[in-house]
Amino acid sequence: MGKEPIDVLEHYWGFSAFKSSQKIIIDSVLDQRDVLALLPTGGGKSLCFQLPSMVQEGICIVVSPLIALIQNQVEALKDKGIKAIGLTGGIPFDELNNLLDNCLYGNYKFLYLSPERLKQDIVRERIQQMNVNLIAIDEAHCISQWGHDFRPAYLECSKLRDLVPNAPVIALTATATEKVANDIIDNLGLVNPYRAKDSFSRDNIAFSVVHKEDKRYQLKQQLTNIKGSAIVYVRTRRLTQDLSNFLNAHQCSATFFHGGLSKKEKQERLNLWINNKVSTIVATNAFGMGIDKPDVDLVLHYQIPDCIENYFQEAGRAGRNGENARAVMLTNKTDEVQVKNQFLSVLPDIPFIKLVYLKLNNYFQIAYGEGNDQVFTLNFNQFCDIYQLNPLMTYNVFKILDQNSVVALSESFSRKTTLRFLSNKEHLFNYLSTHSNLMPAVQVILRTYGGVFEHDIKVNTHLISKKAGMTEDKVLWLLRRLKEDEIISYQEQHNDLEMTFLVPREDDITINPFAKKVKDLNLVKTENIEHMLAYINNSNQCRNQQLLSYFGEKGAECGICDNCISNMPVLNKTMDTIDNEIRLLLKKKERTSRQLIEVLPHREADILKVLKLMLDMGTISINTKNEYELG
Repeated sequence: MGKEPIDVLEHYWGFSAFKSSQKIIIDSVLDQRDVLALLPTGGGKSLCFQLPSMVQEGICIVVSPLIALIQNQVEALKDKGIKAIGLTGGIPFDELNNLLDNCLYGNYKFLYLSPERLKQDIVRERIQQMNVNLIAIDEAHCISQWGHDFRPAYLECSKLRDLVPNAPVIALTATATEKVANDIIDNLGLVNPYRAKDSFSRDNIAFSVVHKEDKRYQLKQQLTNIKGSAIVYVRTRRLTQDLSNFLNAHQCSATFFHGGLSKKEKQERLNLWINNKVSTIVATNAFGMGIDKPDVDLVLHYQIPDCIENYFQEAGRAGRNGENARAVMLTNKTDEVQVKNQFLSVLPDIPFIKLVYLKLNNYFQIAYGEGNDQVFTLNFNQFCDIYQLNPLMTYNVFKILDQNSVVALSESFSRKTTLRFLSNKEHLFNYLSTHSNLMPAVQVILRTYGGVFEHDIKVNTHLISKKAGMTEDKVLWLLRRLKEDEIISYQEQHNDLEMTFLVPREDDITINPFAKKVKDLNLVKTENIEHMLAYINNSNQCRNQQLLSYFGEKGAECGICDNCISNMPVLNKTMDTIDNEIRLLLKKKERTSRQLIEVLPHREADILKVLKLMLDMGTISINTKNEYELG
């Protein structure tokens, strides 16, 4: 196009100046140099590849991990009048062929695709024919086995260099340690790359960790009187709905968002939040990528994330407008146990992987040296039941075997059968009185699964069949009948999965080549949790300093996090004021610390310090109701 970058910036994006490292990154790309860009959340990463592509003739190939992220960026470019195509799932071959033709002949500037698309011959062949001016690998930490969201399919990205050897490559991420950054460079084959790293410090975000047993009460308190918007992150789909209902019942307007919603439902909920019709969105951790809402005052983690990288990236969605914002984590000792159980106790070690692989071969009666390219159907739950295997650990073994090309699993493997009762209990029992043959299975479901009248619950039909004393086929027939009679909503995913054995059976010899890698990855996941828990339990060092140190960066004390505030000395005058106010309140009636904190206009840490001092001096005491009263 022959235009100056600054002119293109102003014309399409409406900005008159670049920020941080954007200009030097763009200049490096235009000089045909490979780049590794480590920019914080909200640091303007997409502009670093979108703008240089607009300046040049040709098309930019963008690899991105999430369909939602692809769709958001493609729509944003189209809104600017820029021609962009996204190859998302479920596109018929003819349509895919036409879209790729448009990239060749239709003057399109951007082709977005997932890394899995690079496995398709037609995609690779057409990319070779395109005039590619730049290859952009977004969320590049996904290519590193040491990264927090490692996706084996991202290793396909290295093939792009062979397909279009003359195009520079830019890899971008918001969270990468030095180890991950080096892995990105190696795996992508970046040649003498320019390494750009802006400070990850977010000076306008006050980080804090709140240790409380009554987390729902604390959640309500944190969300009271927020000026802008809030995101509450949880780990399960069910909890998004539970907490959203709780907040709405307590005059905090909220909606929920997770991957199980339909496209229409997702858009409706997102629009409510984006347009400030509700102030809070409760979501699982995939939410937020590509959504640039500037007025998020609070990002609250209701459960402990599995690593610092995820936590920091999600917390960084607060305060993008530069205004003061908060990132709060609500936690307690029970959470710490749960996070270890969820992420660490189900990590399979090498002996267990070898055991599962041996059982698989025995199950299908595969002889030593045979099995290559054979396809089998496996009922997962039945397999685990026969050999008394932990389902979660076995599931993780299957994924490891798939990642290391021992077997190939069907895409439906990760889907689950879900159901929810649509009728109330009275109507259900009236129905069962005339359909007594359905009673045993229904009773088992009600006894085994809680919340089936309120939520879509994942169910194990093999387990139901065992408890009800009938075949699994009979259970499936009963569930279909209940759905036809509108007693339940039911999404059926049979427990059979298709498994292709890619190498001949050689028992331990098959597993040994990647055994060390599995051990190393398990160690990384264990260290991730340990780093997360260390951050949570460190009440002495500035939160901002702790986070920056994790990413190899030094920073000054922020002065606004919970640790900085609690470690500030309380002025004698302030202590006297708080003391007097507490006395006045307790003269009227006894109060708990929570009630005092609610009404007193002082920092919680200062109030608690004064309460402790008053207790030590005998000025106040605690009664049997755990309330403070004058001594």
